[in-house]
Amino acid sequence: MTAPIEITPAETEVSPDALVTGVPGKAIEGRSLGQIAWMRLRRDKVAMAGGIVVILLCLVAVFGPSLVANPLLYHANLINPDTSEPIGSFGGISLAHPLGVEPISGRDMLARVVNGAKWSLLIALLSTVLAVGIGVVMGIISGYVGGWLDSVIARAMDVFLAFPLLVFAIALIGVIPTSAKFGPIQASGLALRVGLLIFIIGFFAWPYMGRIIRGQTLSLREREFVDAARSMGGRTPYILFREILPNLVGPILVYSTLLIPTNILFEAALSYLGVGIQPPTPTWGGMLSDAVVYEWYAIDPMAMIVPGVAIFITVIAFNLFGDGLRDALDPKSR
Repeated sequence: MTAPIEITPAETEVSPDALVTGVPGKAIEGRSLGQIAWMRLRRDKVAMAGGIVVILLCLVAVFGPSLVANPLLYHANLINPDTSEPIGSFGGISLAHPLGVEPISGRDMLARVVNGAKWSLLIALLSTVLAVGIGVVMGIISGYVGGWLDSVIARAMDVFLAFPLLVFAIALIGVIPTSAKFGPIQASGLALRVGLLIFIIGFFAWPYMGRIIRGQTLSLREREFVDAARSMGGRTPYILFREILPNLVGPILVYSTLLIPTNILFEAALSYLGVGIQPPTPTWGGMLSDAVVYEWYAIDPMAMIVPGVAIFITVIAFNLFGDGLRDALDPKSR
């Protein structure tokens, strides 16, 4: 008669997959989808570097304007009266002015870049929120309901995508009044211009998000958990926002981070063309426009290099972080 085989704790630790109830050993720790995504994102050094730069840019935009000098303050003593260029090398870079000063006016470049970051990121983030909100609602309804409503929303997306947005923005912003009242809200000057930019950029950018969410919803509505919710009497709003929407968090986060740099570039383009935020409020696009219109680049290239590098760093940081986030949240990527 063969003696029974005893399983020792040491043997169970060697093969944890063979554990059964009642046998001592080391349990396997499970991970949630969020923990897995964070672990994969943390391994992507390029994406983490982009995320760190994004966080630093947000901190600079929030707290920087109160820490730097007045961006409208002129420093005539730092300008050569004969050539109108900053005194010193590389645009007058010094300890007091780490990025130099503007030609002719002598305004501090660091203060103007920091204040420009506040307006650029504010407009880009709020317009992205508006675009994502409209795009998610329209896309999830179109993909789930289908039929004639899907056709109407899909054709509306095509119309918005084919719309000459830049020409429309230039025409609309150019004819706005100095003040306007929207119900109980009275807006004028800078507040009106910022609100209008957020509306134009966000309202006409929602089809990009809407198409992605519509495609994802078309595949999710045939899944088993949606059929189970229908069989249990779940109504359409419940299925849309409690069953399908949580499964769209990954694509929403990814494409939101990729939409922000696009909106930053669009706002900079409008300011460069003179229909964005008006002087003397500093913006990155406005600084580039001044360097070109007044030909400052001929006497001081730093007047164009500094805002151009600020836009480049911001856009590439968001793009790198968005690419890494997409890979981390994609279960099929390796």
